[in-house]
Amino acid sequence: MSYATEHIASLLRAAREAKGLNQRELSARSGLPQSHISKIENGAVDLRLSSLIELARILDLELTLVPRKALPAVQAIMRSAGGTGQDDEAIRPAYSLDEDDHD
Repeated sequence: MSYATEHIASLLRAAREAKGLNQRELSARSGLPQSHISKIENGAVDLRLSSLIELARILDLELTLVPRKALPAVQAIMRSAGGTGQDDEAIRPAYSLDEDDHD
């Protein structure tokens, strides 16, 4: 499984768990078989765009194509809004002020 696919699968699983849904409940809401949801989350199948859109809708997520140049700004906005599903420790500002820099 590619990094991008793995990342999307982990975000879908995290969103499902955050909503307190198990795979069977998500299956009932989406019409996708529970076994297929399991395969999606484990990267065992190639996720169809229509399935991704349906799962995102049910999990209160929005799919958006973002220009790469704008991605850092979008990620910063999402962090400040409090929910990216990403490890905030891995993302650090390019610089920070030290105590001596307050002048």
